[in-house]
Amino acid sequence: MKKPKLNIHQNLSAPEILNEMNIAWSKGMFRETKDEYNKVSRVIPEIEWPFFAPYIKAINILKKEMNAVILAHNYQTPEIFHCVSDIRGDSLQLAKEAGAVEADIILQCGVHFMAETSKLLNMDKTVLIPSMEAGCSLAESITGEDVRRIRKENPNIPVVTYVNTSAEVKAESDICCTSSNALEIVNSFDSKEIIFLPDEYLAMNVAKETKKKIIMWKGRCEVHEEFTPEEIIEFRENEPGVKIIAHPECSPDVLAESDFSGSTSAMIKWVKDNQPKKVLMVTECSMSDNISVENPNVNFVRPCNLCPHMKTINLENILESLWNKEHEIIIDPKIAIKAKQAVNRMIEL
Repeated sequence: MKKPKLNIHQNLSAPEILNEMNIAWSKGMFRETKDEYNKVSRVIPEIEWPFFAPYIKAINILKKEMNAVILAHNYQTPEIFHCVSDIRGDSLQLAKEAGAVEADIILQCGVHFMAETSKLLNMDKTVLIPSMEAGCSLAESITGEDVRRIRKENPNIPVVTYVNTSAEVKAESDICCTSSNALEIVNSFDSKEIIFLPDEYLAMNVAKETKKKIIMWKGRCEVHEEFTPEEIIEFRENEPGVKIIAHPECSPDVLAESDFSGSTSAMIKWVKDNQPKKVLMVTECSMSDNISVENPNVNFVRPCNLCPHMKTINLENILESLWNKEHEIIIDPKIAIKAKQAVNRMIEL
């Protein structure tokens, strides 16, 4: 096979890269990629594999040649999550793992703030994101200037910022948190009041479990805010015996109708530990596909709420981002120093 040209000077499209690498679908490729297909055979029909397999093969070859590592969030589609990524998990897991990466290049299959977090922890490395359109409604709901104004209005009150924010916002914060450690971090402060940004629903759900007064911001995840308690009740009526587990970015009313609520990693652990016959995961739809691969005895009822930002990432632009070294994450060093402190405090705690 022709060795890929890594130091190219012109951008190539994904089909052109496959041609340059002399990779095309054949019956022999099915045998070569059988291990990858076996991982996702429950959620990807065999008839679709001829489209995915050449890209998967090319990406896995290219990342070794370039000393690159691929990080994938749980909301990525199965062919990305299970077949090309090296490190998988929720925001906290990816942040922890990113800090220990030894590769020269980190490619983040997640939204922009996740790629920024990887860059904060690896300022000397090249961090790429396949799609610059992979934003986040929460991250876009607040700016660094907003945080400075809130601090001025509420002097001497600690600022806990959800990791779903830009580096600029993290730089104005005392510490970051994820949905899995938000309550622990809020309770770690002696202050009786905490500014919690920017997820209003997560702040409400944390406020119910702490004695501290929580000062909130009106940011919301556009995926999780779509769920309603009426919808959850309807699922129970239509799916007898279903267990319902919800992400704390959903409204308190939705969580009240659920059997369990927890972070992405906590939801995964709950399914693995309890092995319910039927479960509804009240979160982004692709997560059910990815978790079903590892839990074949569980029937997943899938609400089709997709993150439009996560879904801008696909095998084609992953290959293009690697080959062309495009969409590199750049952060102002002055912002990076302060933002990294907030992230590191979260990881250390």
